[in-house]
Order: sequence, then structure tokens, then C-alpha cells
Amino acid sequence: MTEVNFEVMQSSNVPIKSWTKGIPFEEQARQQLRNIASLPFIHRWVAAMPDVHLGKGATIGSVVPSIGAVIPAAVGVDIGCGMMAVRTSLNASQLPENLKAMRTAIEQAVPHGRSKRFRGSRDKGAWQNLPDDVQQAWQPIASQFDLLKEKHPVLKNTNNINHLGTLGAGNHFIEMCLDEQNNVWLMLHSGSRGVGNRIGTHFIETAKKEMERWMINLPDKDLAYLPEGSDHFRDYVEAVEWAQSFARINREVMMNRVIQAVKKTLTFDFDAQLEAVNCHHNYISREHHYGKNVIVTRKGAVRARKDEMGIIPGSMGSKSFIVRGLGNKESFCSCSHGAGRVMSRTRAKKLVSMEEHLKATEGVECRTDADVIDETPSAYKPIEKVMHAQRDLVEIVYTLKQVVCVKG
Repeated sequence: MTEVNFEVMQSSNVPIKSWTKGIPFEEQARQQLRNIASLPFIHRWVAAMPDVHLGKGATIGSVVPSIGAVIPAAVGVDIGCGMMAVRTSLNASQLPENLKAMRTAIEQAVPHGRSKRFRGSRDKGAWQNLPDDVQQAWQPIASQFDLLKEKHPVLKNTNNINHLGTLGAGNHFIEMCLDEQNNVWLMLHSGSRGVGNRIGTHFIETAKKEMERWMINLPDKDLAYLPEGSDHFRDYVEAVEWAQSFARINREVMMNRVIQAVKKTLTFDFDAQLEAVNCHHNYISREHHYGKNVIVTRKGAVRARKDEMGIIPGSMGSKSFIVRGLGNKESFCSCSHGAGRVMSRTRAKKLVSMEEHLKATEGVECRTDADVIDETPSAYKPIEKVMHAQRDLVEIVYTLKQVVCVKG
């Protein structure tokens, strides 16, 4: 029997169970959770993970089980965002002492970041000329996207195939890490990129218009929902499932490119699929919990069924974890998706000096310019405390420490 490690908050409808003992948990996020829990279609309770923090409409680090409706903002606009990690046959002793060339090779292999857009300018974070591997990876999802475009013309002028196999910006990253035995891992974090953002934005606005049409009052207009059985609900689920496929393939294409970049730098071959994990943390899933078939929306949360593998990354200067789910029913078989922010990006840039950032990322081959200060380790909750707070949700299989970090 698993340890009971959650706290209970009450709302006007169902309770909130939070795995946040010893973890900062701001009142604004608590209120967001109460708003979600007050909706009439929530099943049993809302679960909050230890990395929980304020999000747009719905709280990041939340698990929302629903019957008969779905909330597009509870998924968000980075649909299918998640992690992929592979263990290689490499050992740290086989790596060069200076890893700058390794980082450069990875940066050249995978478009990343985002250019400030000027008329006629190219975005460095998108493909300008599509490589063969990207075109091949697009084929299994191409025909369904054509159907989506016919239904939703707003998707026609999006970054879709030209964002497949690209990283993005913000908290998305590619890392080379070492585990406790000095085995080399490759790990990355990204989602459905521009096309997923457009899908999410389109249906969030659609849901808001539906609420206005039916004169439904909500505690937060971003919690607008689509009722099951409606055309909008079916269209949204179809589009989200496609975006989740895009996100999974996106990570696979990037990982293959990273592996090849590392092999080219080292000039010798190695195995790179000894153990692989590829998991979403912004998505919807049809599941069965407490006697009911429900839609589980995880926004900044990972599914952690019994023996299911997952990835919980720390910040760019701290540890990350490959975990195995314990199947905790109280959390709807979920765990955190990372450390969770304690500082906004703007606040981090104001409060954290470059000297502090360099000290926090010492020993990691990474960018050291002012544009990455918003991703500095002190902007996030301590990952060790986050892991301790969810010790009844997952068990740690590998502890990873990064030696190379590529940020957009």
C-alpha cells in the first residue's frame, strides 16, 4: 500500500488533493485550482503535483479528470509537450574534456530558438529547406492534417512541417547527461511547436464563444469548456490527438539528429536506444478511474501508472530523473513534469545576476548570455524537494546530471 502524502483543499464542488508538502505553492495557483474544481463535470477531485504553479486559465502541474466535457485551456497551447530520453552505450570516460564542439554540433543539427520577426526575415527556429528525414517523418500525419485544414482554415498558414524536428524556445532544451554509473544519456524537451499553438489557441477561443452563446458564467473565462457530443468537442479531440502525434514524432526526429551529431563529433559509433522513454506532459487521455470512463487532462503532469516509465527534469543546472510509476490512484496515476517555476521570466531577469547564473550552471557546457537568465536554476523549485514530495507517486530509477545543455 502506497504512502499517503497529499494535502486536501476544499472547493465549492469537489476537493483538491495536492502533493505539495514542503514546496512553495502560491495562493493564486490555489485559487486557480479551486476554480477548476468548482466546475460541475469534474470527477471525484482535482490533483495538484509538487511542481504546481500559476498558469493561463488552468494551473500548471494539475491533473483534471472530467466526464462529459473538456477544457482546452487546461491542456494549453503547447499540446503534447513532453520529454524523450535515451541511454547510450557511451561512458563519460569516452567523452572529450571540452564539450563545446559537442554543443555546437547539436545546435547545428536541430533548429532552435526563435528569431525576432521582421518582414521577409527567416526564423532560425524553423527549417528553410526540409531535410529528407523530416519529410519522411511527416508522411504518417500529413493526410490527417490536410483534413484538419479543410475543417479549420485557420491552420493553413501555420508552421507545421517546417517545425517538425525543431526545438523551440523558452524552457525547451536538449541535454547530454550522466547517470550514477557515468553512462551517457541524451534527453530533450519539446512539443507540437507552432501548429500545436495555433490548434490550442483556436479551440480556447472557440470554447469562450460557446460559453457566451449559451450565457454560461465561469469563475475564469479561460476555463471555457466544450461539451461532449458537440461538433466542437469532436473536432478538438481529433485535433489534439493529431498534435500529440506531431509532438511525439518531433521528439523522435530531434533525438535521431542529436545522436548522429554526437557520433559525428566523437568519430566512432555507439548504441543509443538501450533504454528510451518518450512521454507527454500537456495532453488529454481517455482513462478509467474510480468506476468511470473519464477524460484526464494533464497540464504539466506525467502519467505514472504502475511500472510506467517517465522523465522528470530539473533546471539547466540541477539533476533530472528517470522514474517508474507507482500507480497511485489518488493522483489518477500521475506525477510532476519537472521542478516548476517560482519566478516569472521577467522577475528572474531582474533579480538574478549573470555571476549567480554562471555559478549555478558551473560544469555544464551551455549558453552564458543574458538571454538565458530567465531559465536559471533559482527560477525553479528545488528538484530534490519536488521528488521527495511525490515519493508515493514514482520511484527513481536513474538520477541524471547534465554536462551539455542546448537552449532555444
